[in-house]
Amino acid sequence: MPRKKSTISDEKSVKATEKEKKEKKTETATLEKEVSETSKTEILKKEEVKPEEKEEEKKAKNYYEGVGSRKTATARVRLYTKNKDILINGKDYKVYFPLKKWQATIEAPFEKMKCSGKFGLTAHVVGGGLSAQAEAVRLGISRALVAFNPDFKKRLRRAGYLTRDSRMVERKKYGLKKARRAPQWSKR
Repeated sequence: MPRKKSTISDEKSVKATEKEKKEKKTETATLEKEVSETSKTEILKKEEVKPEEKEEEKKAKNYYEGVGSRKTATARVRLYTKNKDILINGKDYKVYFPLKKWQATIEAPFEKMKCSGKFGLTAHVVGGGLSAQAEAVRLGISRALVAFNPDFKKRLRRAGYLTRDSRMVERKKYGLKKARRAPQWSKR
């Protein structure tokens, strides 16, 4: 007889667990509905915001960017169609590069494309000497002009303004005074 009692209590516990399972299923179903509804509304909100963000990005991005480098100098150039000033590290390029040949190096891509005075730019230049910085800016300007109009690429490439000059300083070797300079040889 005690076995029957245990089976009755087992049946009660089975029924109780089935009820709990049903309750859990209904809870999870309601939670899933809530989550799906909130995620749908969030997605709709995100979709509504995305076109506005894209318009703002278009308004904010009214420049064409190019990066140039030469030896250890690197230049980040932003080309503007509205502003006509040429600023390098916050200074006018004629102040930053006092020599005429450096100024001519920077103006060269504009003169080649016959658009000098139509663009303005800002450049952030780091490293190297002034000559290397001027050539880095020239490469950055050329790349930004190609980003502005891909038809410029052929003429700039032919002029050599889109080629990165790969020459670097040769390393010093041990046993020598410089990269190749040997110490003075004495006969005795």
